Amino acid sequence: MKVKELFPILEELAPLAYAEEFDNVGLLVGNQEQELTGILVCHDALEAVIDEAIAKECNLVVCFHPILFSGLKKITGKNYVERAVLKAIKNDIAIYAVHTALDNHPNGVNKILSDALGLINTKVLVPKQNFIQKLVTYTIPENEVQLRNALFNAGAGKIGNYENCSFNSQGIGTYMGNENSNPEIGERFEFIEAKEIKIEVTFEKQLQSKILKALFSNHVYEEIAYEIYHMQNEHQNIGLGMIGELETAMNAKDFLHFVKEKMQCGNIRHSQLVEKPIKKVAVLGGSGSFAIKNAILANADVFLTADLKYHNYYEAENQLVLADIGHFESERYTKNYIVDFLKEKITNFAPAFSIVKIVLSEENTNPVKYL
Repeated sequence: MKVKELFPILEELAPLAYAEEFDNVGLLVGNQEQELTGILVCHDALEAVIDEAIAKECNLVVCFHPILFSGLKKITGKNYVERAVLKAIKNDIAIYAVHTALDNHPNGVNKILSDALGLINTKVLVPKQNFIQKLVTYTIPENEVQLRNALFNAGAGKIGNYENCSFNSQGIGTYMGNENSNPEIGERFEFIEAKEIKIEVTFEKQLQSKILKALFSNHVYEEIAYEIYHMQNEHQNIGLGMIGELETAMNAKDFLHFVKEKMQCGNIRHSQLVEKPIKKVAVLGGSGSFAIKNAILANADVFLTADLKYHNYYEAENQLVLADIGHFESERYTKNYIVDFLKEKITNFAPAFSIVKIVLSEENTNPVKYL
């Protein structure tokens, strides 16, 4: 099996279209045409991890954080990024990163964190914006059902927990073809007035090419009129962070001790503890200071994230507890989830890959140490 043949499974795990614009995800290093010998899953694709991949005969490293985040002008081995990339290239090892593509997934990083803490009734904390588009097109009544169903089958018409959603209105369309036309209804140079159905459906932006293919393949017109709009709606099922509830409320101090044990934190830095019981919990794996206001607006009692700075703690305003549980710690179980996902998909849906080993990296790549 070739490396690229695993990409559809990795895209299901973490669709690249879900990634933030600043991010660098997908295949970062290596030849997608090479035969796949094994998959090593890690948090950070450091030089030690590449050594581990070599020792365990894995020529694809699937990492959470991208080792290549910004452009490299030289690759001389002068820093940890260049050394890892050089060693991967020399040993024909491909590196594939998921990062914010998995952060934004409803079953991704923040659901993993929520499940580890036993949160229930979870939902996205910061819904993804500029991700929903709308297609508007027109056809004759006889083509309406076929065309609409084709658009649905291509992924259009999904809104929250609903599928096959559309808006349809009837009107009168007019046209007159020239000498090069081949009209479905009427003749050349004939002015035609015909009943038409206006079909409107929404879709996730990464599906645009698939939606347009369905439109062109199932429309009866020679010339197809259509429009695509960017919607202002937030995507309620895709986004960063998550908020949920504890089954049983706890006082703030006991809750932080509980988090420290569950997430194996070396330390937890936090704002002033609140007197009210902790019931509603917001989480955002990795750097999450930008979402403090979202947590407050969602009436969270505590917000667990990482990389908070001194002045961020003032933003708690005694409305909730802000807790920095550590960047690595907040994403601790992500690589385990990736391994479990790949094993299940390959076993149940891609048996041809069953000969390919999937290995969980034993390297602890957390750069932060505690006394």
